[in-house]
Amino acid sequence: MTDHAPPPRWAVVGNPENRRVALFSGALRDAGLPAPRVVPWTEVLRGGGAAFAADEIVRIESPGENAEVDRLLRGAGDPTRVEGGAHWYAAFLAAVRTLTGGRRLDDPDELAVLFDKRLCHEALARAGVPVPRSPTSGGGAPVRGWDDVRTLMAGHGMPRVFLKPAHGSSASGVVAVETAGGGRIRATTSVESAQDGRLHNSLRVRRLTREPEVAALVDALAPDGLHVERWWPKASLGDGAADLRVVVVAGRATHAVVRTSRTPMTNLHLGGRRGDLAAAVRAAGPAWAEALRTCERAAACFPGTLCVGVDLLPAVGWRRFAVAEVNAFGDLLPGLTGLPGSGAEGQDTYAAQVAAAIRRHVQHHPTRNHRAPA
Repeated sequence: MTDHAPPPRWAVVGNPENRRVALFSGALRDAGLPAPRVVPWTEVLRGGGAAFAADEIVRIESPGENAEVDRLLRGAGDPTRVEGGAHWYAAFLAAVRTLTGGRRLDDPDELAVLFDKRLCHEALARAGVPVPRSPTSGGGAPVRGWDDVRTLMAGHGMPRVFLKPAHGSSASGVVAVETAGGGRIRATTSVESAQDGRLHNSLRVRRLTREPEVAALVDALAPDGLHVERWWPKASLGDGAADLRVVVVAGRATHAVVRTSRTPMTNLHLGGRRGDLAAAVRAAGPAWAEALRTCERAAACFPGTLCVGVDLLPAVGWRRFAVAEVNAFGDLLPGLTGLPGSGAEGQDTYAAQVAAAIRRHVQHHPTRNHRAPA
């Protein structure tokens, strides 16, 4: 009798036209594996779910960058709208739970935590992962508007905070608030108010210096849920403040980029720049190993999710670090190859995930095809 393990079948739930799906499909092709079965998010949302065979390895991809999918999830026709995060969150989780079968690379219960910044902060803090102090961790302190934010800032001794929509991503709706004596205030954000009063994301970071303006903005954001964090004093690199996106695959930090900016938001689409990773490693010195371990400890809070992107905040001096967020879809770093000693040298983030998925779902749990002798 001869045992033969057939090649695994792959499936991805995503937007077929999106570059994320193309990059993952390319990684499979480069590994000599068959192309994945692509299940469009539009079919999942309109058809009430999708089913997968027991031997299919299933990847859930970001539903972003598709106006129709965003409308179905958010309930708003304009993808630049900030409001609707709570609706998006409920609809996304409901859609994920309509997927049945397969060998999943993303755990539905963990996605529910990853897409609620309050729950994610609580999970990290309970695991002893360093995070900025937050009175809303776990959803304990409700934020109904600016008055609640002011009360929390005063009560917790936090004159500078980041306000984050609980279910936001890509800095959508984030407001960095600084207060000082004499009633001075400054809020930095990419949110703009349209003439109809609705809030929209912009590619331009702007500053508000009048409290009534800040209050109106926060009051409009609050119904979808807000997470409040102490402003972490970030280290500098070159001419700007710096943070890092570290990709962790199967528990191991494999890829990293430095992002620098002269504004509180380092997101590349908001004018942030890719910094010199080698310079960051030199600045951290012996603490660099601890930085990567911190990211791996954060990822360990989500063992059922193959890959996460960890946003790491280096403190002034590059000797201490805190985790700002953990992102379920934080692996879009085209062309970036693995860190030295990571086991992913020469691989981009998608190739590293394919290799890890094979180790986890094929080599450890092979499907065996028993053939009778002729």
